Amino acid sequence: MPELPEVEALAHHLREHAIYRPVARVDLGGMSVLKTFDPPVSALVGRVITGAARYGKFLSVEFADRPDAPLYLLTHLSRAGWLRWHETASVTPPKPGRGPLQLRVHLDSVGGPGFDLTEAGTQKRLAVYLVPDPQQVPGVARLGPDALELGRDGLAELLAGDSRRLKTLLADQTTLAGIGNAYSDEILHTARLSPYATASRLKDADVDALSEALHAVLTDAVERSVGQGAATLKSEKRSGLRVHARTGLPCPVCGDTVREVSFAERSFQYCPTCQTGGKPLADRRLSRLVR
Repeated sequence: MPELPEVEALAHHLREHAIYRPVARVDLGGMSVLKTFDPPVSALVGRVITGAARYGKFLSVEFADRPDAPLYLLTHLSRAGWLRWHETASVTPPKPGRGPLQLRVHLDSVGGPGFDLTEAGTQKRLAVYLVPDPQQVPGVARLGPDALELGRDGLAELLAGDSRRLKTLLADQTTLAGIGNAYSDEILHTARLSPYATASRLKDADVDALSEALHAVLTDAVERSVGQGAATLKSEKRSGLRVHARTGLPCPVCGDTVREVSFAERSFQYCPTCQTGGKPLADRRLSRLVR
């Protein structure tokens, strides 16, 4: 799933390639990808892209060429969605429901440059909204403070009143925006904290370590991602991960074996030596209580 660094990089890519270009046509390839109906996507024809921004893990393409009637095309890429830039595209509209293409935006002319929103797999969760104000998108309106904008004291205040486990808190967009499953694993590993540590029970030194790790991991990932082509961002993300998706491999810090805990449709990875005092965490796949 694209998280803060990848979405920031995609926004940067659009700012470099799409700014000041007019929309020639918008094609819908997914039956249910569009979550709004007024205004219709045809309202974008003739509008000029004036910016691209990030709201948590939402990507926003901005059309402020008419100050009295701005429009924002927002997308949440979910688990398997992606943005792909193209210099040329088919002029034939896609057949809805076939293939990974969910939405295509032609810029300058039909068949010219532009971008596609695609989604792999059978579970179609990618969502697109066309609104006059980003706050009209429910997921944006509910976002907590942006992870990169929250200082140490703000993080301490947020943690103090929350009795959830750190792993759960870090990935909750209504609490802290932009972090998902992968980077929460990386942040906790860097901070040397257990995914199951209780947020409100952290000592001051732990809060210091968590704040430093959060900013270091995300800032490094943004710096590595921004400037990369959209096609290479996924591999760039994978190359920078130390524990996430590395089950069974040696921890690059201590050499211990990276372990995994699975639940529902997801899993997370951690290093016992670095994070849990050498004690493996219980895995629900073994029908044991998680402690």
